Amino acid sequence: MVDFSILAQARGYFAPARFEAEVFDCEITGEIPRALAGAFYRMHGDWFYPPFKADEASLSADGYISMFRFRDGIVDYRGRYVRTDRWQKQHAARRQLYGYYRNPYTDDESVRDLDHPTFRTTANTTPVAIGGRLYATKEEGPAYRIDPNTLETLGMEDFDGDWKCETFTAHPKLDPVTGETIAFGYEATGLCSKDVFLYIFDRDGKIRKEHRFEVPYTSMIHDIAITPTHVIFPGSSMVTSHERLLEGRKHWGWDRTVPAWYGLVHRETGEARWFFGPERSLVHTANAWNEGEDRIVLDMPAADGNTWPFFEDVHGAPFGAMPPNTLRRLTFDLRANSDRVQEAVLSDQEITSFTRIDERFTGRPNRHVFVQFADRTRPFEAALPSDKGRSQPVNSIARFDLQTMTRTDFWAGPSHMVQEPSFVPRTPDAPEGDGWLLATVHNLAERRAELVIVDAVEMAEIGRVILPFRNALQVHGMWANEQMLPLT
Repeated sequence: MVDFSILAQARGYFAPARFEAEVFDCEITGEIPRALAGAFYRMHGDWFYPPFKADEASLSADGYISMFRFRDGIVDYRGRYVRTDRWQKQHAARRQLYGYYRNPYTDDESVRDLDHPTFRTTANTTPVAIGGRLYATKEEGPAYRIDPNTLETLGMEDFDGDWKCETFTAHPKLDPVTGETIAFGYEATGLCSKDVFLYIFDRDGKIRKEHRFEVPYTSMIHDIAITPTHVIFPGSSMVTSHERLLEGRKHWGWDRTVPAWYGLVHRETGEARWFFGPERSLVHTANAWNEGEDRIVLDMPAADGNTWPFFEDVHGAPFGAMPPNTLRRLTFDLRANSDRVQEAVLSDQEITSFTRIDERFTGRPNRHVFVQFADRTRPFEAALPSDKGRSQPVNSIARFDLQTMTRTDFWAGPSHMVQEPSFVPRTPDAPEGDGWLLATVHNLAERRAELVIVDAVEMAEIGRVILPFRNALQVHGMWANEQMLPLT
């Protein structure tokens, strides 16, 4: 018998969905642009079996990949669980076998494998395309290759044996000019290690370069940013240790006494330069670029404290109100003697950390940043689970214009919760920001998922794709056109 009563979110809209689905010729309102030809892939975390403990991080939920396939103004939907090593062992046992996030010492003895702790990954974070292949990724373990049409899991990927790292990032970056993909793994040689391996793939998905280095202290490195010359690694005030794991504690703890750090690693030479700043929660980046020969600029959301309520303060402080993310600009002077980062707040609007851009401008100066946020001036006509800790959901998408420092918003509706948007250019050579945003919204009143298509210039809705059921919460999404993947 499966009993989810341990989970506070086990009832209502956000309860585990626990099913795979196909919807042929989805219901549509409004209009789907015929120029949208491709697939919108999304990764979800959806518990198939409840965790051992009620305070487990949602990061450990099972990986589920879905896609909306667009062609000729119609849309089909498909969703499948990622058949990771972990998923298969749990299904064979018909129960949860794994303990706390990234702590194999808390696993059931039948699956405890301290030699291969990264095989515990749920691959639940980001769909990624490299060299014409699709992968389900999560930073705690290897990537899993996925069939882009059936969503069948094809197995763990080691990239012809050239990927020597134990982990694979959920946020590689594609350089739109060179066609190279920059990827990395941290805790590269084992749990809690300070090692990071950086890899550069060519256009065909073959690894052409590897760099290895150590960070100042082991911290969560969820995302990176790139410029034509450098890769920027942000590390927040999150810490770990073998002692924590042996004590049966969660992998991460928050330590406000340690500074945030930023590693700037040269793409060709591997030379690393370290900068430091105050306590910060740093999760996702927006974009970065070179400013002359000696300065690098990074735009990203940041918060002035712990934004992870399920990771404890190592000094015993209780988790209070969640500090807000705001959009910041960080500047690194490579010729200065100082190792201090310069930080400026671009907007005091509270946002999520899920910033996206027109990725044709990755690594070069860009004008627009898209991100969802909670607009509390809008009406709300539904209910959120009490554990969400807020009276109103993330219901809107903002487009920040970094040239005029203005903001234009899209509101999803009075009972809708918005997931991370993805940008699709109207044509390959359209001006920056001229295209569409694709974003899943959860209709809490009707208990169903909807995909909204928004004109990214006007920030106005064009159409919606309606699913006749609710989806598990999305983590990240990715648009792939018919040239990126072999879609049928």
